[in-house]
Amino acid sequence: MVFSSILFIFFFLPAVLLVYFIVPLKLRHFVLLFFSLLFYAWGEPIYIFIMLFSTIFDYVNGLLIERFYSKDNHNAAKTVMVCSVIVNLGILAFFKYNNFFIENINTWTGSNLPLADIALPIGISFYTFQTMSYTIDVYRREVTAQRNIISFGAYVTMFPQLVAGPIVQYKDIEKQLDSNRTTLDDFSYGIKRFITGLAKKVLLANNIGLLWEQISGDSLTALSASEAWIGAAAFAFQIFFDFSGYSDMAIGLGKMLGFRFKENFDYPYCAKSITEFWRRWHISLGSWFREYVYIPLGGNRKGLRRQLLNILIVWCLTGFWHGASWNFVIWGLYFGVLLSMEKVFLLQWLCKHRILSHIYTLVLVTISWVIFAFDDISEAGLYLKAMFGLNGAEPFSARTLYYISTNAVVLIACAAFSIDIFKRIRLREKSTASLYALKTLKIAVYAAALFISVSFLIGDTYNPFLYFRF
Repeated sequence: MVFSSILFIFFFLPAVLLVYFIVPLKLRHFVLLFFSLLFYAWGEPIYIFIMLFSTIFDYVNGLLIERFYSKDNHNAAKTVMVCSVIVNLGILAFFKYNNFFIENINTWTGSNLPLADIALPIGISFYTFQTMSYTIDVYRREVTAQRNIISFGAYVTMFPQLVAGPIVQYKDIEKQLDSNRTTLDDFSYGIKRFITGLAKKVLLANNIGLLWEQISGDSLTALSASEAWIGAAAFAFQIFFDFSGYSDMAIGLGKMLGFRFKENFDYPYCAKSITEFWRRWHISLGSWFREYVYIPLGGNRKGLRRQLLNILIVWCLTGFWHGASWNFVIWGLYFGVLLSMEKVFLLQWLCKHRILSHIYTLVLVTISWVIFAFDDISEAGLYLKAMFGLNGAEPFSARTLYYISTNAVVLIACAAFSIDIFKRIRLREKSTASLYALKTLKIAVYAAALFISVSFLIGDTYNPFLYFRF
């Protein structure tokens, strides 16, 4: 699917844009829907029917909810909404968690139930949450039901963010679906944002990912603490540039098509607490769980104990959303506990010690990525032991210097681009943005980034998209 996505973007995107802007405005959603389905069918020809079912099912549910409200039949409207949630979660559970439950039943009961031979449909976690939130928002009367099934289908299947997010709530683009005009400035910004994301993914995430693969592939029992920390930092950079890079590409493509998606990352490694980190990381997912799980559970309205329980529930579900494996549940609960501790007492201390709070955040987040990276909990445990020198190996090895020296350029680049220094530079540029020389230089930089990224894509066999499996 990764290779298919890249081929689609580079070979079909010009055709998509050409047709999209030639046809009348009223036909643009049909063009977007057609090419989005073609995009998905290229990589998932069978599971496209699952996505189509979800689209039609929740389109009808939205209309039914409004119809029952118009007849003052609130119970029937609620029944439709609940049915939508159950069916959507049921589809997600069947395809994503079926074998997880079977494996655990076999382990706990000693039975030998056969595993289902089912592949995970690409992007199902994202588009399921989108369609489900739509029916909930119609039930809450926060949006009106979409009566044009082509427009609704274009929203659900929109190829820029279909396979790896960000999660776009219908209420955020409801008005944009009515009039999604694109200005020259929007299109120009979209191109630059897309190139930025592509460079993040290809030049930074892929290259630093090789370092992680090399270190994590060694014997974990013989890994020195210094090697283990470098490897964990490499994975922290990889997952950030991989996912934020894809989000940038999605936002850029959306902008070219006349849609403004919300930001999904805001320099999370600049955070000075875990609470702040999760306001900056995967913002669309955090917003979804806050609006549709945390607040309905009571949020912070029912006392501190209930609030802490709600936090743990939300983070257990957040971890489980990422994958059908216990390491993701542990990863979610790890953050739930840390967020609860900050809520009770740690935040006050962190606010008074800014430098220490930043170190604290980076260390704990880096540890979390080790839990996230290994599906096998025992391997994660071995790696964490190595990080803290509990595996009997030397704390520092000569290979550490080798890893640093051979990856110095990409490590420095990752560190530089993960902080907001370039954002500050861009803000200062506004006073001189009219300078022709500066504009020319920026165009040259973007052109070079695009050329180098495409060159790497053509010649590189290592090109994973980490979030495609979610």
